[in-house]
Amino acid sequence: MGARLRAMRKQKGFTLKQLSAASGVALSTLSKAELGQTALSYEKFVAISLALDVDMSLLLQAGAGRAPNRLNGRVLKANSLEQDEYFTDTYRHQFLFSETAGKVMTPIIATIFSRDTEEFTEYIKHPGQEFTYVLSGAVRIVFETGDAISLKRNEAAYFDSGVGHVYLSTSKAPARVLAVCTDMPVWPPKSRTST
Repeated sequence: MGARLRAMRKQKGFTLKQLSAASGVALSTLSKAELGQTALSYEKFVAISLALDVDMSLLLQAGAGRAPNRLNGRVLKANSLEQDEYFTDTYRHQFLFSETAGKVMTPIIATIFSRDTEEFTEYIKHPGQEFTYVLSGAVRIVFETGDAISLKRNEAAYFDSGVGHVYLSTSKAPARVLAVCTDMPVWPPKSRTST
């Protein structure tokens, strides 16, 4: 991922300092991410992709030199066992359909290792909305507002992902969830215009 981020940043004509200013992600974090020395949160992925004006999947997909695969009226199928995994200290992510550009949703299978809010330096927030369905175990989603919701297997939540939040596993084994995120706060999405 680091090499893809660096290549995309250079292709778009950004220095590390410029990308840091445009995304709000610390310059040291960007540098470490490009060198493969740190893992980025979903929130930081979103901020970087918005700053670069690229689909987040282009940063995540293996073989980023390939032409992006768009829906164009087709139906796509994925197997969670065949997806690349992305690890942070608190979660393991499998980004489904990461090779598909132009999505308005980002489906993620996440394994939740975190058990306490102290494991996070900050709450995770990103534009749009988030749907979560618990596949196994149990989770507690804690929000920066002080609100929290507990979910067990086969229960779901839907919330504004612009409100800072973290997932905590409350079961003996790490919980697994299907999360679907949008980066569009309203539907239909507003079209981008170039100046």
